[in-house]
Amino acid sequence: MTSVVPVILCGGSGTRLWPLSRSGFPKQFLVLSGDDSKQSLFQQAIMRLNAIGNSHITLSPTLIVTNEEHRFLALDQLRELTDIRATLLLESSGRNTAPALTLAAFEAKNMGDAGKEDPILVVTPADQTVQNPAAFCKALQDCVAVVEGGHSNQTIAILGIVPTSPETGYGYIQRTNTQGVHGEYTVEKFVEKPDSNTAKEYLAKGNYLWNGGMFVLRASTWLAALKEFRPDIFGATETAWAAKTTDQSGDVTFERPDKAIFNTIPSESIDYAVIEKCPGSKYQVKMVELDAGWNDLGAWDAVWQVGVQDQSGNVTSGDTLVSNSKNSLIHASSRLVSVVGVENLVVIETADAILVADRKNSQDVKNIVGQLEAQKREEKNLHRKVARPWGWYDSVDEGDRFKVKRIQVKPGASLSLQMHHHRAEHWIVVKGVAEITNGEQVIMLTENQSTYIPQGQTHRLANPGKTPLEIIEVQSGSYLGEDDIVRFEDTYGRG
Repeated sequence: MTSVVPVILCGGSGTRLWPLSRSGFPKQFLVLSGDDSKQSLFQQAIMRLNAIGNSHITLSPTLIVTNEEHRFLALDQLRELTDIRATLLLESSGRNTAPALTLAAFEAKNMGDAGKEDPILVVTPADQTVQNPAAFCKALQDCVAVVEGGHSNQTIAILGIVPTSPETGYGYIQRTNTQGVHGEYTVEKFVEKPDSNTAKEYLAKGNYLWNGGMFVLRASTWLAALKEFRPDIFGATETAWAAKTTDQSGDVTFERPDKAIFNTIPSESIDYAVIEKCPGSKYQVKMVELDAGWNDLGAWDAVWQVGVQDQSGNVTSGDTLVSNSKNSLIHASSRLVSVVGVENLVVIETADAILVADRKNSQDVKNIVGQLEAQKREEKNLHRKVARPWGWYDSVDEGDRFKVKRIQVKPGASLSLQMHHHRAEHWIVVKGVAEITNGEQVIMLTENQSTYIPQGQTHRLANPGKTPLEIIEVQSGSYLGEDDIVRFEDTYGRG
């Protein structure tokens, strides 16, 4: 039996899919691919990798590398899946994919019999979609077989996406024309994103494939190659990993490399750090072709391409009305969106922002995100409705010296014991039972009951019941920013 560790790289903010994808709730946690499962891209990635087990492949728990800020998003979505065991490796800052894979390799080496095993890592990003999961599974199983039969643990397998168009947004893999026993080819070289004419030449030649950033290799192979090609990344990541801390949330383990050290690691991709340096070295890179309806959903045009189109080529989601329009993507999150007499548009509505773009220019949404960042606007990072480890809040209204929120707390969950310097709060229970700490007093409130939290008062909101608790919170004061909070106790490890 071959020991395989699924590795999900769950970083990135998906800025080209703003306003639906934001740094506080990035695209991998969204349901975007238009299939019937209603699973997020992250959940789909986990299920695809965990489907490759067979009579020759035994799967270890999935390793998920994600940002510390997204740990509870990942945890909540993990718990919606059945029979999935996972460990979350938490980055304090985004350092690109090479350090992320290095964390996974160190953790994988520690798994099994006192770290004696050298498992094969199957590595994929969390933000891709595949229309033919069976073909994807078979290609990865072939990659595992290639690595298993490789020479002296120096073989790396990579998936090459069969191109469907002269795409200029992807890097390409040039392969030989001789196939191995598992259908693999030897990689001759990697080439950067081409211009339009060069991409057309690649498509015509037939031996150039898209690089989708999916790799299969032994943990020891990655660590040895990284140490050879980028010893700076290897050394800093090894030091951060050696000083890691570990904690649990139910049956899921959190591993945290040392924050101060991790933040000093050079930011580099797997490709640039190692893979592109391997052809011609002692490390052989083999490629298995993937023809499975793959897409990385890098922009709204890609979401339109994989969506379910009506007879006029429109892809719609939510409460929409369409008249005399063609080849457009219309997404409604919180209200009715109607379009009349348009073609090739992207219309994305959320509770606090609307995007209208020409489909062919959808890559340029990043320019709007850049303007939001320059203006320090909150719409770049957070939605009006914000997920929290205890539930969520929705900022439904605000004005001079007041803000109104709708808050939901999960059964058995609680907010931190906290205090605000600049605001008072009024709480009205609309559903469920609330246990409220208000200074020295602890009270229980039910539907239609309310209380008042004075400015500067220590307080906590908890849900002792078995159903979700919902309250309306009215804040009033001179400053109502989310950073006006002093936490004294917190279940979720927030300072």
